Amino acid sequence: MKLMTGNSNLPLAKSIAAYLELPITDASVRRFADEEVFVEINENVRGEDVFVIQSTGYPANDNLMELLICIDALKRASAKRITAVVPYFGYARQDRKPGPRTPISAKLVANLITVAGADRVLSVDLHAGQIQGFFDIPTDNLYAAPVMSADIQARFSGRPITVVSPDVGGVVRARALAKRLDNAPLAIVDKRRERPGESEVMNIIGDVAGRFCILVDDIVDSAGTLANAADALKQSGAEDVVAYCTHGVLSGAAVSRVDNSALRELVITDSIGAQAEAIASGKIRLLTIAPLLAEAIRRIADESSVSSLFD
Repeated sequence: MKLMTGNSNLPLAKSIAAYLELPITDASVRRFADEEVFVEINENVRGEDVFVIQSTGYPANDNLMELLICIDALKRASAKRITAVVPYFGYARQDRKPGPRTPISAKLVANLITVAGADRVLSVDLHAGQIQGFFDIPTDNLYAAPVMSADIQARFSGRPITVVSPDVGGVVRARALAKRLDNAPLAIVDKRRERPGESEVMNIIGDVAGRFCILVDDIVDSAGTLANAADALKQSGAEDVVAYCTHGVLSGAAVSRVDNSALRELVITDSIGAQAEAIASGKIRLLTIAPLLAEAIRRIADESSVSSLFD
């Protein structure tokens, strides 16, 4: 097999390549003067099983086009099988029609990746599980929960842990993590979202007084939800609050909001290339999912079980 990457997250691609002890395919992914994306593969990939590693975070449209053009270049170079490895699947939050005359952009992106020539998709913590059904090709949705639970047990073992979902929609994700933490108690933040990017906490469902609370979510974007949830948990008597989120989008003033919040720490994975501001923050820590992705890639190439990674 071969590994290829766009420009969205080179450090993650290099870590995956190091784990698999494979070189990254020699390819040029660059821009013309008018910002058109151009891809040229500088080695033979005919008959190869190729994995294209490319997150579609900011700038989402540029990174998505890079992915599509990489896939097209591989298809025209006669690669045997092309797997799009998309650690962070952009547009995933547009998975339904929230109102009349609105798009389902996650389905559109799934169509684009399929039509470009991908034979398979590998992603991590899709925002909504039904996105797997948007693809007409095999799709593997990996979970960061094993990586997070190992980190929590190493750092906070012995603390009175309660896993907290920042909204009702994230309960399944929070319960899965709580199960890995010896069936830790579960709490839910009941919130009302007035408009995209803004949320108001209403109340806490569950007992958090004197507990070490771990907020768990798939995406942290503006960080408003986490900051409000941390404040509400503290007001309800929580001993301390730590947040674990898979995808650190961290747009706008998110890093500043985290720094000034009641959160003791925000832990994100390297599914998206970390911003310099986030790296410099004293409250934000990075966990790598490179071994998880690399092992899944190895198993797909070997035609062995991927789901057994989470047993």
